[in-house]
Amino acid sequence: MRGAGDQLSIGERIAFYRRRRGLSQAVLADLVGRTEDWLSKIERGERDIRRLDVLADLARALRVTLGDLLGEPVLMDEQDKHDDVPAIRDALMAPRRLSRTLFSSAMSPEYIDPQSVRQLVEGAWSNYQKGDLGRVVAALPGLIKTTQAMEAASADDAEYKRACAAISARVHHLAATTLSKIGEADLAWIAAERAMQAADDSDDPLVLASAARSGTHALLAVGRFDDALELGDVAAKWLLPRMAKGDPAALSLYGMLYLRTAVAAARHQDRTTANDLLGHAKTAADQLGVDANYWQTGFGPANVELHRLSAALDLGDVSQVIETAPRVNVDHLPVERQVTYLIDFARALSLLAKDDDALQVLLQAEQKSPTIVRHNTMVREVVRSMYRRAPATAGKSSALLALAERCSAVR
Repeated sequence: MRGAGDQLSIGERIAFYRRRRGLSQAVLADLVGRTEDWLSKIERGERDIRRLDVLADLARALRVTLGDLLGEPVLMDEQDKHDDVPAIRDALMAPRRLSRTLFSSAMSPEYIDPQSVRQLVEGAWSNYQKGDLGRVVAALPGLIKTTQAMEAASADDAEYKRACAAISARVHHLAATTLSKIGEADLAWIAAERAMQAADDSDDPLVLASAARSGTHALLAVGRFDDALELGDVAAKWLLPRMAKGDPAALSLYGMLYLRTAVAAARHQDRTTANDLLGHAKTAADQLGVDANYWQTGFGPANVELHRLSAALDLGDVSQVIETAPRVNVDHLPVERQVTYLIDFARALSLLAKDDDALQVLLQAEQKSPTIVRHNTMVREVVRSMYRRAPATAGKSSALLALAERCSAVR
């Protein structure tokens, strides 16, 4: 129910789906290896679920998606009215995309210059890294339709077909990553699958490895941590021959894939594997030597440290995150990376009830990218928890309430 129930807590959603399935608290708790008392406290909001793997287990037991329990998605409600998610859905699910054979007579193939489209795509990627997701969402429907037209016109020209496929992979990768960011997990998976299919046709290992990143984003968004781990590992190893040539782009994609797999391992509570994968990424970052931005990865030593913090948070090392985070310099990284780091830092502060500090960090993040902050499910849960803890005479009429309303965290 898109856009509905945004203000419900995770516990309230668990209770709703449990009752809909006709399960008692005792039965559901047993299905996930927990006590009835634990589940009762979760549903009443007296206790928070800190680990995504526990939430994923509950989703499987309730036969719903992870996004259902997280309250994804919410309607994008910005002053500039950049809510073209329905248009993205229409573009991805266009019937003509299902079969070129069936619709060949209705198509009028027309040559489209790949270079001009490539410039538009890179511009959209730049907006994503600036944290301006509204502009990205507005641009995606047209870009997706353009790549579909290019693919339809490329059947008889192998070189043109490969160029079109590479552009299509980049567009659908951007779509998958953006849709994951705003909670559209199911659409993100469709876009990631299209990105991988196009990358296969591009016959370019860098295009394929980059598209695989979109697959890991989509898999992480739906709680399929093992699958994300497998995809990222296979794609990283696929790049080894290109890395042997000293290609910095291959090195960046290789390192970024291992950062994604490290997050997957951490969310699966596999500390040893997470640390091992972070080690692979650090080796690549040290080889690169700087925080570069090949293929819009923003990869380098600082990005490795940010993912190390993210993994530590998922593994429950909250004090370590709070102690280490302020020492990491992120000012030179893309805004999207800076905001993700600030959200992780705020989550850690909130888990230790340092709510005033957490609020200031979230407000700082919101200044950098309102869209990312206001549509982030973790932000919503953090803000909701802080709001419930705030004294009635203090936070409930303050900056905290204003942020909670902007994030759709309160009624």
